[in-house]
Amino acid sequence: MNKIDRQTLLAHLSLLGDACCWGLMAPLGKDAMQHGITGFTLVACRLLGGAALFWIASLFAPKEGVERKDRYRFILAAVFGLLCNQCCFTLGLSLTSPVNAGIVTTTMPIFAMILAALILGEPITGKKGLGVFLGCTGALLLVLGSSRASGTAPGGNIWGDLLCMGGQVSYALYLALFSKLARRYSVFTVNKWMFLWASIMALPLTVGELSATPWSSLSLKTGLEVGYVVFFGTFVSYLLMINGQQSLRPTVVSMYNYVQPIVAVVVSVVLGLASFGWLHLAAIVLVFLGVWLVTISRAKAEEKRAA
Repeated sequence: MNKIDRQTLLAHLSLLGDACCWGLMAPLGKDAMQHGITGFTLVACRLLGGAALFWIASLFAPKEGVERKDRYRFILAAVFGLLCNQCCFTLGLSLTSPVNAGIVTTTMPIFAMILAALILGEPITGKKGLGVFLGCTGALLLVLGSSRASGTAPGGNIWGDLLCMGGQVSYALYLALFSKLARRYSVFTVNKWMFLWASIMALPLTVGELSATPWSSLSLKTGLEVGYVVFFGTFVSYLLMINGQQSLRPTVVSMYNYVQPIVAVVVSVVLGLASFGWLHLAAIVLVFLGVWLVTISRAKAEEKRAA
């Protein structure tokens, strides 16, 4: 296996790990927000915790300078990739159900494909469009099938659903606008500056609720859920996501959103909370077939080189 193939494989494995972290974050974060943690508090914990962890980790990584023009780009990247994305999704999750939030996340690869075509000039090929459609179908089968099997009502909220969708649009914009920035610097440099700026911008909105949170009265379970969201759902997740983004196109990166419902189903089966059926198998096949089709669909530059 040559260096490029190895790098591409590691990028896909990174995004798979990122999807695993994210797949567990929605139900755990929702449970924490039902037991004493507000949406703004959870956003503050993610941003401040992520900033602290990435700055500490960067002390053990090779030092890297940032060009002056890129310093301003990091501010905009923080707005779309962190601030709007996390605020909209977390606040939306506090209003709607994890099922509805899971359904809404399936829209992100669609937005990413359209924005990548408009901004980066990536062609919307039939193969890529089919891949996004198959992945979306598989993810919806998983989410809706699991909801129906559990016998729970969706419990959605239109404003919560719209906020979650706003978060998907924001992140799709980030992928389309700042993919080159993520490839220019290391994962630690990208994340430490993005989280620092996002924390500063979010502080006026979150400091009140953060200080008013009754931390001493929270249960150990809620504390562990918040800890998971901060460490695995934020630090580890963004570390893996940026690593994948450095080698793969925005639409391919976004397709791993469809893996998140698979993680939730697999964990439920392992814990004995659900059974694995033919519907789940069909959905998983559709998701990975969709990811494969989008991955092999070549970008415009590759098509020109091959011509």
